[in-house]
Amino acid sequence: MARRPPRTPRHIGSDEQVVRRMHTHLKALLWPALALVLIAVGLGTALAMMPVEAEPWGPWAVLALAGLLFLALCLLPVLRWWSNTWTLTTRRLIHRQGILTRTSHDLPLTRINDIASERGLIDRLLGCGTLKLTTAAEDPVWMRDVPHVEDVHVLLSELIFSTPAPGTQDPYLQEYLD
Repeated sequence: MARRPPRTPRHIGSDEQVVRRMHTHLKALLWPALALVLIAVGLGTALAMMPVEAEPWGPWAVLALAGLLFLALCLLPVLRWWSNTWTLTTRRLIHRQGILTRTSHDLPLTRINDIASERGLIDRLLGCGTLKLTTAAEDPVWMRDVPHVEDVHVLLSELIFSTPAPGTQDPYLQEYLD
C-alpha cells in the first residue's frame, strides 16, 4: 500500500509535490521518556519521605524542582523533535528546525551527486539510519536517525537519478503522488 503524502505546505511551489514528510526516528524520544519515569519516581519518593518539619514549603520546592527537570529533560527534547522536519518534494529536500527561531535549509535535488547510508546495530534493530547527501559545492548534508532509511534512500535515488521518457511519469514515483 502506498503512503499518502501530507497536505501541501505553503512553502511548496506550485510545480512541485510533496513525496514524503518525516521527523527523526522516535528513538530520539527514548531518553525523555526515561527521564519522565525517573522524575515521577523521584517526585513520589521525595514526597513520601518528606519529614513533617519541611511543611509547608518542602513539597512545593520538590514540585518546583520536578517541574524544572520535566521542562529541561522531557518537554524541550520532545518540542525539538517535533519541530525538526525533513520534507522531500519532487524538486528539493527541505529541512526545517527550531522551536522559537525557525531555520530552514533547502537543497535542490539536482545538486545532490551521491547518496550514502549508514546503519549501526541499534539503528538496524530500530529500523532507522543516517543518510549522507554529497553535493559538488558544499560539505555533505547529514540526515541522522531517518526512519525507514532504506526506503528513503531508494526514493531519493529514484527522484534524483531516474529520468523517465519525455511526456511520461515515472511509475515508481507515481505511487507516491497519487
